[in-house]
Amino acid sequence: MAKSKNILSADYFIKGILKGDISILSRAITLVESTKEEHQSIAEKIIDGVIKKSGKSFRLGITGVPGVGKSTFIESFGMHLVNNGHKLAVLTIDPSSQKSKGSILGDKTRMEKLSVHPDVYIRPSPNSGSLGGVARKTYESILLCEAAGFDFIIIETVGVGQSEITVSQMTDFFLLLMLAGAGDELQGIKRGIMEMADGIVITKADGNNVQKAKNARTEYAHAIHLFPPTESGWIPKVTTCSSINNEGVKEVGDIVEEYKRLSIGTKYFQKKRVKQQKEWLHQSIAAYMLDSFYNSKSIQTELKKIESSLSTSSNNPHKLAAKLVKKWKK
Repeated sequence: MAKSKNILSADYFIKGILKGDISILSRAITLVESTKEEHQSIAEKIIDGVIKKSGKSFRLGITGVPGVGKSTFIESFGMHLVNNGHKLAVLTIDPSSQKSKGSILGDKTRMEKLSVHPDVYIRPSPNSGSLGGVARKTYESILLCEAAGFDFIIIETVGVGQSEITVSQMTDFFLLLMLAGAGDELQGIKRGIMEMADGIVITKADGNNVQKAKNARTEYAHAIHLFPPTESGWIPKVTTCSSINNEGVKEVGDIVEEYKRLSIGTKYFQKKRVKQQKEWLHQSIAAYMLDSFYNSKSIQTELKKIESSLSTSSNNPHKLAAKLVKKWKK
């Protein structure tokens, strides 16, 4: 029964999600993503009601610079997964319009086969200005998808260089997509991102680009062996792939499966899941504090006064911010 004109009861959403109702799942994720207090209240109840049924999927993070072919790869790799019996959810974090805060890219139009497959759920979400394009509520969306019966979750980032840490902290396997043939193969990619990667795929290994891709694979494989040993004991693998020709896709799947078997066997898989929860605890604390700060009426009033008094050089924004936070803490 409806709680208000627009919001149904948490029990309605819980039952629908556990039955695998995609329409209800989508509406629940919309509530999770909402910043309205009444939506957040029911979203928390929904999460509480399904969380015991979550956590049973494999979570794969995918990143790469714009133009690397993330959507084409996900389409090809996703079809490989569902053809092997998986139920797949793809959470894609879109760039947001700074004016409308809306989603610019249409991922469903970029993944034509996946978007119509009965065992696939694609959810494009605007990042709403969050750091590096990773939506604040992605973790909760993962839990809801798992509770709805999806056993493989892909999280795609915009690949702008800031979101990789967050994605690697919420996923089991972090996959970095790279292009070949850009001169020095290691140029333009931060060492830190490579050190986080559990696997690297050189995309677009087709046509005249096949040899370039093979050369890039050799370069990256050599670089990886120079990095310190990983905590899991896993040595990251590098391979090539042509998504449009569907070549190398199975090999990527084999690498992910090999990692899964090793990490479960060494107990690292569960250890990382616990680390994910701890990290998201701290992320949530930071988010709630930020919301509390900016939603404070006294802070809003004081902030407007400060902003209207700012000049180009006579004010110290850092000092003003410290003063404002101290006032909020009191």
